[in-house]
Amino acid sequence: MSQIVESDHASGHPRVARRNGKLLQLRTLVQTRETVSAQSRFGSLLGASSAMKSLYETIARVAPTNTTVLIVGESGTGKELVARTIHEKSSRRGGPFLAVNCGAIPANLIEAELFGHERGSFTGATRLHKGYFERANGGTLFLDEIIEMPIELQVRLLRVLETGRFFRVGGTGEIPTDVRIVAATNRDPRQAIAEGRVREDLVYRLSSFPIRVPALRERDEDSVLLARVFIEELNDEYGADKVLSAAAEERIRTAVWRGNVRELRNVVQRAFILADDWVEIDDACGLPATDGTRGFGGDDFDGTRITIQVGATLAEIERQTILSTLRFCRENKREAARMLGISLKTLYTRLALYRGLENATGR
Repeated sequence: MSQIVESDHASGHPRVARRNGKLLQLRTLVQTRETVSAQSRFGSLLGASSAMKSLYETIARVAPTNTTVLIVGESGTGKELVARTIHEKSSRRGGPFLAVNCGAIPANLIEAELFGHERGSFTGATRLHKGYFERANGGTLFLDEIIEMPIELQVRLLRVLETGRFFRVGGTGEIPTDVRIVAATNRDPRQAIAEGRVREDLVYRLSSFPIRVPALRERDEDSVLLARVFIEELNDEYGADKVLSAAAEERIRTAVWRGNVRELRNVVQRAFILADDWVEIDDACGLPATDGTRGFGGDDFDGTRITIQVGATLAEIERQTILSTLRFCRENKREAARMLGISLKTLYTRLALYRGLENATGR
């Protein structure tokens, strides 16, 4: 193959050279697949960096036990995949793995969702409902964004962790449960305790074995490895044979992935859809900045802080603060509104106003 490629390049036929260059890259991708399968996968996780290998060793030690685990990591780092891998490597792997996002269920429904409810226990409860603790019996229950759980419900969760028994909403008989709890948060638990968002005793109980998931920026060359695998998966899904270009790989390697693996996957998917044969990564695909300074709120946003010029109007300060916070929250409006201390409705109103101003001024 290499002799053919050299001959075609030397013959000066660019179309043939491009075709054989692509074949060479495809062969490299096949070799990458074999390498990934052999060296870089651990359960549901993927990565060959030293940070990921250290994570694999930690999971391998805790998975065979029944210890409660608290996973801490930034948004998009793959905390649910870590929880799923713990389950897959445990003696409970034959049982269910159920995941629930504690921040996505309305406060007035989460108790019934977790513990179930009896028929007639409240308006609309027309039948008996088994909650997550019952349905996950014999397996693993993953409580994502645990710090978003209402503080009053945390007392009930703590009791279940300590006794292994619970009541359905409206029920009178205790129900035993054999469930391993793996929880996760993208916040600093100590700060959440100080802010009164989570009970200290619950954090201590959940932190029997804490695990920190590394951010993508800590994972050496894993960003390119992940991007190649994402292209592979998309090729399999769509019956294509698209190839990530060398220039695209370099852009991926130097970009600042604040949204971590989730952001990388989204950018690669957009680039794949836009590509014909060679997948290129550019601003049209949502490529983040390479120097860490580009932000939703303008050039004065560095990811965690904004710079306000002396003499800026209060309206401009508000605009920069809202847009930068939204960028920091990866466009999660509910989370941005919570951080800003405003209602979701107010946030939507402000964003509609800013869009109107941009359209009117060409800003």
